[in-house]
Amino acid sequence: MFPFNMFPFNKDMKESLQNMKPDEISNYVQDIITKVMPGNMKGMMNPQDFQNNFQSGQARQPENSNGISSTAYETHDFVFVRISIKSEEWVRKLRLYHTSNQLIIEHIPQHEDKHIITLPAIVKKKGAAANYKDGTLEVRIPKNIDMQYSQIDVTEIM
Repeated sequence: MFPFNMFPFNKDMKESLQNMKPDEISNYVQDIITKVMPGNMKGMMNPQDFQNNFQSGQARQPENSNGISSTAYETHDFVFVRISIKSEEWVRKLRLYHTSNQLIIEHIPQHEDKHIITLPAIVKKKGAAANYKDGTLEVRIPKNIDMQYSQIDVTEIM
């Protein structure tokens, strides 16, 4: 049940709110919200903090010393990986491979270089496609829905 007794509403509330300045009202509302909301939701009160938390939640790979940066994310049906390509010559040189949970990029920027990107979901063996446009290589791989569950027995040790 909701704790209604936490709110300080009474008969004098209307008069005290009418005498408050807008800044005081804002501070009062913020104070009430921080008392009522759980600690992990406080970042949602400020839109800028919410946006920063949302952006940091993306699967962003840091830029390597060789200049390869990538972003991997999933939708309902596909896993997408976007890779920044600095030179169109790289597109002709590179080789792409994937396992069930990794994308492997070889031969860029140097022929002996190899980069491994961990995918956010398990993917199928067939059906991957890659497109290059405006300095970005986008790889689309269909997701694999693995419904093979195995039960694990838990034994109590005394």
